[in-house]
Amino acid sequence: VEDGRIVQLGGSMTGETEIDATDRYVLPGGIDAHVHLTAPGSGPDSWSWVDDFEVGTRAAAAGGITCVGNMSFPHGGQSMADGLARDLADAEAKAIVDHFQHPVLMTPDETGVGEIEELAAAGHPSLKIFLSFRRFDRNVDGYLRAMQAAAASGSVVAVHCEDPAIMHCCGTALTEAGHTEARHFPESRPVEAERIATERAVGYCATTGATTYVVHLSSAAALAACRAGRSRGLPLYVETRPIYLHLNRDRFAEPDGAKYAGAPPLRTDADRAALWAGLADGTVSTVCTDHAPWTLEDKLDPSLTAAELRHGMAELETMLPVLWSEGVATGKLSVARFVEVTSTSAARLFGLYPGKGTVAPGSDADLVIWNPEEIRVVDGATMHSRAGYSPYDGWEITGWPELTISRGEIVARGSD
Repeated sequence: VEDGRIVQLGGSMTGETEIDATDRYVLPGGIDAHVHLTAPGSGPDSWSWVDDFEVGTRAAAAGGITCVGNMSFPHGGQSMADGLARDLADAEAKAIVDHFQHPVLMTPDETGVGEIEELAAAGHPSLKIFLSFRRFDRNVDGYLRAMQAAAASGSVVAVHCEDPAIMHCCGTALTEAGHTEARHFPESRPVEAERIATERAVGYCATTGATTYVVHLSSAAALAACRAGRSRGLPLYVETRPIYLHLNRDRFAEPDGAKYAGAPPLRTDADRAALWAGLADGTVSTVCTDHAPWTLEDKLDPSLTAAELRHGMAELETMLPVLWSEGVATGKLSVARFVEVTSTSAARLFGLYPGKGTVAPGSDADLVIWNPEEIRVVDGATMHSRAGYSPYDGWEITGWPELTISRGEIVARGSD
């Protein structure tokens, strides 16, 4: 490694620092293409998740992740470019690993749609849209124009697929029936809401030709819609989250079940099995965290009803180890497929390859020395996120990063 890049593999070489990786894997650094390390708004009524670029990227490095893709929300009156400039400056000042940004398109008017080509030309070839927001149906024509503009400029459109009308209907019905406990959370955002929105996204992909990236997919029904679209040759890609692979909806019946709330909710074991199958057969393209943590106190706020629980949790530090332990160590995933879904696929999709996502001469020296035999018990209170807990607290996990190297610099050692 020289000047932050890999310059040679194998053969004779000398260097100032030598790392003994005997009985270890040397993997390309993980790429988590979906994190929330900046606030979605500003002003007196705004709120924010508890991790920023400093804390979040330290957690990422400790977990073997060397690049994160942040969702960049424009604040009131700002353009996407304004929000992007703000978050880029924040990341440059605080982040200890590499980063890229997904501008969030809130208003698909002429100005917003016009920005897509400009942002792509400036090196930001992606954007995020929420089918889950009420504003989507009020502006669906504009969002389709945005997807057409994305197709023309080579941008990836990341889509959150849940139907707001169904969620509003179900949430209202639960509240009126007095079903306010966390155990009813999955009923407030049912599979039908995800399936219908995903089918719409597949249709929009077919209509506009835009490369479409369905984020945090959680159910077999939504996955089937994507598989059908991919079988027709559509430029359609699927992301899932660790929680949908490792946890099921029974967690909401626990006394502190609200801590597992995410959007969409945890599903059934049948859905989990479908996602693991999708990982194996290539229908699921990436595993990313949607890291959006709250403190446990905020998650368990007793004033919140089932339909109002706070979504999101900390997973940057645990994503790779838990996937290795539950996937590679059990034989569900090969090492090569693990690398593909946690690094290479995201690098290819978001224009980072071959600088990232592979170990090759000329690539960035983003490397993880992986110990497949190390066993640790997860304790979120001792990890880097300010959340102070992990959804996997108490789990015994086999396989952890021993060293994380970002552009040739060691940025994390073991659990430090």
